[in-house]
Amino acid sequence: MDDQNLKSQIAYPASKKYYAIIVAGGTGTRMQSVVPKQFLSLNGLPVLMHTIQAFTQSTIKPDIILVLPAAYHDYWKELCHTHQFDTPHTLVTGGETRFHSVRNGLDLISSDDNTLVAIHDAVRPLTSNHIIETSYQYAQKHGNAVTAVKSRDSVRQLVNDRSVSLLRDQIYLIQTPQTFKISLLKKAYQQPYSEHFTDDASVVEQDGVEIHLTEGSHQNIKITFPEDIAIAELLLNKKPTT
Repeated sequence: MDDQNLKSQIAYPASKKYYAIIVAGGTGTRMQSVVPKQFLSLNGLPVLMHTIQAFTQSTIKPDIILVLPAAYHDYWKELCHTHQFDTPHTLVTGGETRFHSVRNGLDLISSDDNTLVAIHDAVRPLTSNHIIETSYQYAQKHGNAVTAVKSRDSVRQLVNDRSVSLLRDQIYLIQTPQTFKISLLKKAYQQPYSEHFTDDASVVEQDGVEIHLTEGSHQNIKITFPEDIAIAELLLNKKPTT
């Protein structure tokens, strides 16, 4: 996070190709809902539509690949028809885990050295243009960019049934987008699946690549629990109308 002036230093080369893989594999379990959380209404639109729009309305305007469980493809198409949502995107069937879903999305992208790919949670609908821009720009320069925020709370770790205090200033909470050069992603996702893969950064790091963090926002929330919808609506309604 040391390149504060990165935005002004890096232009958008015409030769670059930008993609965003939106991973929508969640169920309604923690939301106490029969409808998966990516389809819940947020200010009149499904959460997932807000998420896709965050990328297509950014200055990057990447090609969108939506990874969705096969059982929900028809439902998603019905929602798009109902809401007249015609934003271009490619629909791909999800896999057994997030790892496999991302790999399915990557299969649609050619291994071009000029390609950058952002991977994003379908249920992070409030990602700002600045965060998206910064993620692609930093990955262009450093190979990867993982969005994160410093912890606001004190943190303790349980080790052998004993809690140990950690230095809060050294603790970062990881968000998305996580953006990479396609060559790094393709190589990393050739590894066998491991339960220790919690996100794309952990997959790429396991392949021996140093991970670089870029600044996120505490407003870049992940819709996980029922109260998160109310918080997201409040934040959306506070956005400027111009």
